[in-house]
Amino acid sequence: QVRLAEAGGDSVQTGGSLRLSCVASGNTRSIKRMAWFRQAPGKERVGVARIGKYDDVSYYDDSVKGRFFISQDNAANTIYLEMNNLKVEDSAVYYCAATDEVFGTFDERKYLAWGQGTQVTVSS
Repeated sequence: QVRLAEAGGDSVQTGGSLRLSCVASGNTRSIKRMAWFRQAPGKERVGVARIGKYDDVSYYDDSVKGRFFISQDNAANTIYLEMNNLKVEDSAVYYCAATDEVFGTFDERKYLAWGQGTQVTVSS
């Protein structure tokens, strides 16, 4: 079983930056890829960034490309999401998730573990 714990959510103004972190524990050897999803009020949860644990290949949703950067520290079983030039529409609960899928995906059904979420609020 994999357990995930996010941290770093906060309230910032537009144009600001935040760094989220997610620590994995438990059976981390089963993890092939990790991702960040977000869910705004009244909207579906969507994937914004993902990274391969062993190939370090990252992928971003178009809405965050060039502003958000995902990275990892495998020794610490931690992934990060650096968020820059934040916009009001980035406000959401951000979740990290882990999958044992070999191929990258934002299909939530493929993710076997989820964190509890951390709130990011961006105000103008």
